[in-house]
Amino acid sequence: MAKRLEGAPVAAALSERMASEVKALELRGVTPTLAILRIGERPDDLSYEKGVKKRCAALGVRVKGVVLPASVDSGTFFDTLEKLNEDPAVHGILMFRPLPPHLDSEKARQMLNPAKDIDGCTDASLAGVFTNTEAGFVPCTAQAAMEILDYYGIDCAGKRAVVLGRSLVVGRPVSMLLMHRNATVTICHTKTLDMPSIAKEADILLVCTGKMESIGAEYFRKGQVVIDVGIGWNEEKGKLCGDVRFAEAEPVVGAITPVPGGVGSVTACVLVSHIIEAAKRKQLLSE
Repeated sequence: MAKRLEGAPVAAALSERMASEVKALELRGVTPTLAILRIGERPDDLSYEKGVKKRCAALGVRVKGVVLPASVDSGTFFDTLEKLNEDPAVHGILMFRPLPPHLDSEKARQMLNPAKDIDGCTDASLAGVFTNTEAGFVPCTAQAAMEILDYYGIDCAGKRAVVLGRSLVVGRPVSMLLMHRNATVTICHTKTLDMPSIAKEADILLVCTGKMESIGAEYFRKGQVVIDVGIGWNEEKGKLCGDVRFAEAEPVVGAITPVPGGVGSVTACVLVSHIIEAAKRKQLLSE
């Protein structure tokens, strides 16, 4: 049976490191502060927000909640975003997406101050991922996947890595992160021919298709490391599931992240680490 790459110990290690960083900032009179900008009451947004607030409270990071109704007009929304951009007390902004259809999501994404873009959605942040520089921040889920590999001592150098999915949220940025670690990376997507054969060649298989339980036994071979980024509610089974059919993968592969309890449990921790890093960068500029 595969080794389970649990997220909880990874998150605990990150939290321990962050606690000392927050204390160092407090000695300089700085309290890392996150603004959460939420439109409406989407259950998935509320669930993630609850997790983030819990992490922040445990580490001494302040949270400023800004909630607007789902019917908010465009002018009010963009005025609110601009005020958060300009607020010197706010170090990071988490803007829940997708936005309601009547709001210009692309305009909002580009309007967000890259220095406060702790979820890595602006072009400046994504450029930083591709150039391996500190312009903005890495998308949190992509970084969470890498944190798991690091914690469990999985060396990417010289390995064949296959990424199933090409989104800007996970697929493409995590491909760049793997390449920065000297992996040889292949990105597969909906137009890829014979995807299972390509996936079987991987030493590290990262699955982010966005389609629940879409990846089964034909994609796996012995010894692989499988990172399952997906998460969704399976009505038939009455439980959370990933993009991988776990029961088919676990008896075959060498190591795999569970869902829940894998990548998702590290993502909120990464977000909080970005708030702290944003506060540190701002403090360095002011000294």
